[in-house]
Amino acid sequence: MGEFVDPETGGPLRLEVRSVDGRDFVLLHPVGYVEEGGDTFVVPAGFTTDFASVPHLFTWLVPTSGDFAPAAVLHDALVCPGSYQGPEIDRHEADRVFRTAMIGLGTGRVRAWLMWAAVTISTMWASRELAQRVQLLGLLGLVTILGTAATLDFFDLVSVVPWMGDRAWPTELATGALFAVLVPSVLAVSWGRYWPAGVILGVALALLLHVTAALLAIYGLYLALERLVSGPADDDGVRVRDRRATDAGSTLGDR
Repeated sequence: MGEFVDPETGGPLRLEVRSVDGRDFVLLHPVGYVEEGGDTFVVPAGFTTDFASVPHLFTWLVPTSGDFAPAAVLHDALVCPGSYQGPEIDRHEADRVFRTAMIGLGTGRVRAWLMWAAVTISTMWASRELAQRVQLLGLLGLVTILGTAATLDFFDLVSVVPWMGDRAWPTELATGALFAVLVPSVLAVSWGRYWPAGVILGVALALLLHVTAALLAIYGLYLALERLVSGPADDDGVRVRDRRATDAGSTLGDR
Protein backbone atom coordinates (compact mmCIF):
# COMPACT_ATOMS: atom_id res chain seq x y z
CA MET A 1 0.00 0.00 0.00
CA GLY A 2 2.92 2.35 0.48
CA GLU A 3 4.77 3.71 3.48
CA PHE A 4 5.47 7.11 5.01
CA VAL A 5 9.13 7.71 5.82
CA ASP A 6 11.54 10.37 6.97
CA PRO A 7 13.11 11.33 3.62
CA GLU A 8 16.27 12.62 5.32
CA THR A 9 17.11 9.42 7.21
CA GLY A 10 14.94 6.77 5.56
CA GLY A 11 13.57 5.95 9.02
CA PRO A 12 10.07 6.33 10.50
CA LEU A 13 8.02 9.41 9.61
CA ARG A 14 8.42 12.58 11.68
CA LEU A 15 5.37 14.80 11.29
CA GLU A 16 6.38 18.14 12.81
CA VAL A 17 4.31 21.27 12.21
CA ARG A 18 3.96 24.79 13.53
CA SER A 19 0.55 26.44 13.78
CA VAL A 20 0.07 29.57 11.70
CA ASP A 21 -3.38 30.58 12.89
CA GLY A 22 -4.95 27.43 14.33
CA ARG A 23 -6.24 26.41 10.88
CA ASP A 24 -3.11 26.33 8.73
CA PHE A 25 0.14 24.62 9.71
CA VAL A 26 3.67 24.80 8.32
CA LEU A 27 5.78 21.65 7.98
CA LEU A 28 8.97 21.86 10.03
CA HIS A 29 10.31 18.57 8.67
CA PRO A 30 9.83 17.00 5.21
CA VAL A 31 7.34 14.18 4.71
CA GLY A 32 8.17 11.26 2.43
CA TYR A 33 5.86 8.63 0.96
CA VAL A 34 7.00 5.56 -0.98
CA GLU A 35 4.32 3.82 -3.02
CA GLU A 36 4.20 0.06 -3.34
CA GLY A 37 5.20 0.40 -6.98
CA GLY A 38 8.33 2.35 -6.12
CA ASP A 39 7.33 5.97 -6.80
CA THR A 40 8.48 8.36 -4.07
CA PHE A 41 6.90 11.68 -3.14
CA VAL A 42 8.49 14.22 -0.79
CA VAL A 43 6.68 17.20 0.72
CA PRO A 44 9.38 19.69 1.74
CA ALA A 45 9.64 21.60 5.00
CA GLY A 46 7.92 24.97 4.72
CA PHE A 47 4.82 23.60 2.97
CA THR A 48 1.55 24.91 4.42
CA THR A 49 -1.38 22.55 5.02
CA ASP A 50 -4.76 22.62 6.70
CA PHE A 51 -4.83 18.81 6.99
CA ALA A 52 -8.32 17.59 6.01
CA SER A 53 -10.60 20.36 4.76
CA VAL A 54 -13.85 19.26 6.38
CA PRO A 55 -16.85 21.60 6.82
CA HIS A 56 -17.65 22.14 10.51
CA LEU A 57 -21.03 20.49 9.97
CA PHE A 58 -19.46 17.09 9.22
CA THR A 59 -16.57 16.91 11.68
CA TRP A 60 -18.67 14.57 13.83
CA LEU A 61 -18.25 12.00 11.05
CA VAL A 62 -14.82 12.96 9.66
CA PRO A 63 -12.48 15.01 11.89
CA THR A 64 -9.99 17.44 10.38
CA SER A 65 -7.01 15.48 11.70
CA GLY A 66 -6.23 12.07 13.11
CA ASP A 67 -4.30 9.00 12.06
CA PHE A 68 -4.75 10.11 8.44
CA ALA A 69 -2.95 13.45 8.98
CA PRO A 70 0.21 12.53 6.99
CA ALA A 71 -1.96 11.43 4.06
CA ALA A 72 -3.86 14.74 4.21
CA VAL A 73 -0.57 16.68 4.10
CA LEU A 74 0.58 14.58 1.14
CA HIS A 75 -2.69 15.12 -0.73
CA ASP A 76 -2.59 18.88 -0.18
CA ALA A 77 0.84 18.92 -1.82
CA LEU A 78 -0.03 16.54 -4.67
CA VAL A 79 -2.93 18.72 -5.84
CA CYS A 80 -0.74 21.84 -5.75
CA PRO A 81 1.76 21.66 -8.65
CA GLY A 82 5.32 22.48 -7.66
CA SER A 83 4.72 21.79 -3.98
CA TYR A 84 6.35 18.35 -3.85
CA GLN A 85 9.23 16.35 -5.25
CA GLY A 86 8.38 13.27 -7.26
CA PRO A 87 6.59 12.16 -10.43
CA GLU A 88 3.86 14.47 -11.72
CA ILE A 89 0.36 13.06 -11.33
CA ASP A 90 -3.11 14.46 -12.02
CA ARG A 91 -5.74 15.14 -9.35
CA HIS A 92 -7.53 11.86 -10.01
CA GLU A 93 -4.35 9.92 -9.27
CA ALA A 94 -3.57 12.18 -6.28
CA ASP A 95 -6.96 11.27 -4.81
CA ARG A 96 -6.18 7.57 -5.26
CA VAL A 97 -2.82 7.97 -3.51
CA PHE A 98 -4.63 9.79 -0.68
CA ARG A 99 -7.07 6.90 -0.20
CA THR A 100 -4.37 4.23 -0.35
CA ALA A 101 -2.12 6.16 2.04
CA MET A 102 -4.92 6.57 4.58
CA ILE A 103 -5.68 2.86 4.59
CA GLY A 104 -1.96 2.12 5.00
CA LEU A 105 -1.89 4.40 8.06
CA GLY A 106 -4.67 2.38 9.68
CA THR A 107 -7.60 4.65 8.89
CA GLY A 108 -10.82 2.64 8.70
CA ARG A 109 -11.67 1.69 5.14
CA VAL A 110 -15.17 3.17 5.35
CA ARG A 111 -13.79 6.53 6.49
CA ALA A 112 -10.97 6.38 3.92
CA TRP A 113 -13.39 5.79 1.05
CA LEU A 114 -15.74 8.50 2.37
CA MET A 115 -12.87 11.01 2.47
CA TRP A 116 -11.69 9.91 -0.97
CA ALA A 117 -15.20 10.43 -2.35
CA ALA A 118 -15.37 13.87 -0.71
CA VAL A 119 -12.13 15.10 -2.32
CA THR A 120 -13.42 13.80 -5.65
CA ILE A 121 -16.00 16.62 -5.52
CA SER A 122 -13.15 19.14 -5.56
CA THR A 123 -11.41 17.23 -8.35
CA MET A 124 -14.50 17.22 -10.57
CA TRP A 125 -15.18 20.90 -9.89
CA ALA A 126 -11.53 21.89 -10.43
CA SER A 127 -11.60 20.30 -13.88
CA ARG A 128 -13.61 23.33 -15.07
CA GLU A 129 -15.37 21.02 -17.52
CA LEU A 130 -19.03 21.99 -17.79
CA ALA A 131 -20.13 18.37 -18.24
CA GLN A 132 -18.45 17.22 -15.03
CA ARG A 133 -19.89 20.13 -13.06
CA VAL A 134 -23.38 19.39 -14.40
CA GLN A 135 -22.97 15.71 -13.49
CA LEU A 136 -21.77 16.64 -10.01
CA LEU A 137 -24.55 19.11 -9.26
CA GLY A 138 -27.13 16.96 -11.01
CA LEU A 139 -26.55 13.88 -8.86
CA LEU A 140 -26.33 15.76 -5.56
CA GLY A 141 -29.29 17.98 -6.44
CA LEU A 142 -31.55 15.12 -7.56
CA VAL A 143 -30.72 13.03 -4.49
CA THR A 144 -31.51 15.99 -2.25
CA ILE A 145 -34.82 16.69 -3.99
CA LEU A 146 -35.90 13.05 -4.05
CA GLY A 147 -34.82 12.52 -0.45
CA THR A 148 -36.81 15.54 0.68
CA ALA A 149 -39.86 14.44 -1.30
CA ALA A 150 -39.62 10.88 0.07
CA THR A 151 -39.44 12.23 3.63
CA LEU A 152 -42.53 14.40 3.12
CA ASP A 153 -44.27 11.40 1.52
CA PHE A 154 -43.35 9.24 4.52
CA PHE A 155 -45.14 11.70 6.81
CA ASP A 156 -48.11 11.80 4.37
CA LEU A 157 -47.60 15.50 3.66
CA VAL A 158 -47.36 14.89 -0.08
CA SER A 159 -47.76 11.90 -2.36
CA VAL A 160 -45.32 12.31 -5.23
CA VAL A 161 -42.72 9.55 -4.85
CA PRO A 162 -43.92 6.39 -6.65
CA TRP A 163 -42.01 3.89 -4.51
CA MET A 164 -43.41 5.21 -1.22
CA GLY A 165 -47.18 4.98 -1.73
CA ASP A 166 -49.72 4.56 1.04
CA ARG A 167 -48.32 1.63 3.00
CA ALA A 168 -47.58 0.73 6.61
CA TRP A 169 -44.74 2.90 7.96
CA PRO A 170 -42.24 0.01 8.39
CA THR A 171 -42.74 -0.89 4.74
CA GLU A 172 -42.33 2.73 3.61
CA LEU A 173 -39.20 3.07 5.75
CA ALA A 174 -37.64 -0.07 4.28
CA THR A 175 -38.62 0.91 0.73
CA GLY A 176 -37.25 4.41 1.23
CA ALA A 177 -33.93 3.03 2.46
CA LEU A 178 -33.74 0.62 -0.49
CA PHE A 179 -34.25 3.38 -3.05
CA ALA A 180 -31.85 5.63 -1.13
CA VAL A 181 -29.23 3.13 -2.26
CA LEU A 182 -30.57 2.24 -5.71
CA VAL A 183 -31.29 5.72 -7.07
CA PRO A 184 -27.84 7.26 -6.32
CA SER A 185 -26.16 4.10 -7.61
CA VAL A 186 -27.94 4.45 -10.97
CA LEU A 187 -27.34 8.20 -11.20
CA ALA A 188 -23.64 7.70 -10.40
CA VAL A 189 -23.13 6.03 -13.79
CA SER A 190 -23.14 9.56 -15.26
CA TRP A 191 -19.88 10.30 -13.38
CA GLY A 192 -17.85 8.03 -15.64
CA ARG A 193 -14.58 6.97 -14.01
CA TYR A 194 -15.68 8.73 -10.83
CA TRP A 195 -18.76 6.52 -10.49
CA PRO A 196 -17.64 4.83 -7.22
CA ALA A 197 -17.38 8.27 -5.60
CA GLY A 198 -20.84 9.10 -6.96
CA VAL A 199 -22.31 5.99 -5.38
CA ILE A 200 -20.67 6.68 -2.01
CA LEU A 201 -21.61 10.36 -1.91
CA GLY A 202 -25.11 9.83 -3.25
CA VAL A 203 -25.97 7.05 -0.82
CA ALA A 204 -24.39 8.89 2.10
CA LEU A 205 -26.36 12.04 1.24
CA ALA A 206 -29.62 10.12 0.88
CA LEU A 207 -29.20 8.27 4.18
CA LEU A 208 -27.84 11.25 6.13
CA LEU A 209 -30.13 13.89 4.63
CA HIS A 210 -32.29 14.13 7.74
CA VAL A 211 -29.30 14.23 10.08
CA THR A 212 -27.71 16.93 7.92
CA ALA A 213 -30.89 19.01 7.91
CA ALA A 214 -31.13 18.80 11.71
CA LEU A 215 -27.45 19.71 12.10
CA LEU A 216 -27.87 22.64 9.72
CA ALA A 217 -30.72 23.98 11.83
CA ILE A 218 -28.73 23.58 15.06
CA TYR A 219 -25.59 25.09 13.51
CA GLY A 220 -27.60 28.00 12.17
CA LEU A 221 -28.99 28.70 15.65
CA TYR A 222 -25.46 28.54 17.07
CA LEU A 223 -24.13 31.02 14.49
CA ALA A 224 -27.01 33.41 15.17
CA LEU A 225 -26.42 33.20 18.95
CA GLU A 226 -22.65 33.63 18.50
CA ARG A 227 -23.14 36.72 16.38
CA LEU A 228 -25.57 38.17 18.92
CA VAL A 229 -23.24 37.55 21.87
CA SER A 230 -19.78 37.99 20.29
CA GLY A 231 -20.44 40.24 17.31
CA PRO A 232 -19.62 39.65 13.63
CA ALA A 233 -16.69 37.55 12.42
CA ASP A 234 -14.20 38.27 9.64
CA ASP A 235 -13.51 35.97 6.68
CA ASP A 236 -11.31 33.75 8.89
CA GLY A 237 -14.02 33.29 11.52
CA VAL A 238 -12.31 35.57 14.06
CA ARG A 239 -14.66 37.63 16.23
CA VAL A 240 -13.28 41.05 15.41
CA ARG A 241 -14.83 42.87 18.36
CA ASP A 242 -13.19 40.63 20.94
CA ARG A 243 -9.89 40.56 19.00
CA ARG A 244 -9.76 44.36 18.90
CA ALA A 245 -10.53 44.55 22.62
CA THR A 246 -7.72 42.08 23.36
CA ASP A 247 -5.28 43.96 21.12
CA ALA A 248 -6.21 47.25 22.78
CA GLY A 249 -5.69 45.75 26.22
CA SER A 250 -2.31 44.37 25.19
CA THR A 251 -1.21 47.76 23.83
CA LEU A 252 -2.18 49.52 27.05
CA GLY A 253 -0.35 46.88 29.08
CA ASP A 254 2.89 47.52 27.19
CA ARG A 255 2.92 51.20 28.02
